[in-house]
Amino acid sequence: MATTKPGERKLQILQTLAAMLEQPKGEKITTAALAAKLDVSEAALYRHFASKAQMFEGLIEFIETTVFGLINQITEQQENGLSQVQAIAGMLLNFAERNPGMTRVITGDALVNEDERLQQRMNQFLERVELALKQSLRVAATQGQANEAEAALRANMIASLVMGRWHRYAKSGFKKSPSDDGPAQIAMLLV
Repeated sequence: MATTKPGERKLQILQTLAAMLEQPKGEKITTAALAAKLDVSEAALYRHFASKAQMFEGLIEFIETTVFGLINQITEQQENGLSQVQAIAGMLLNFAERNPGMTRVITGDALVNEDERLQQRMNQFLERVELALKQSLRVAATQGQANEAEAALRANMIASLVMGRWHRYAKSGFKKSPSDDGPAQIAMLLV
């Protein structure tokens, strides 16, 4: 195998892990299977990551950076609060569709039997997503498009809809697109 720089190998490990998570059967991923897929020893994996949990943390970091970077772009580009909510929810559904392996991490399917702190971190991620929706709904309220008192309730409903569609996508073996009818359903929650 050609020599690669440490950063490149680390990225290659994470990309391979994400690709393995895209398998519809959703089997538990072992470091032995990951090493075999990369055609390296397990020891080679541990030169780049101290543990399997650290590999998953790398994926979670990618998810957080990407999603919150996109949320920031949406809120900067869209002045209309309801448009922000629709764009954020749509982006979340599209992110899952484009990254099926990451969807299994977000929903926690890939984190079963892994370090508990990984699931806690994903729970915090979901809380931050809901908070972003709530902030956009508050913007909509200042614009006279929504009720301030309902912002938290609506944000929770929209976040729950998005999470449900992520779960449905993962449980269907990535066959039932999360974005099918998603925008229409989100619009119904904003009326």
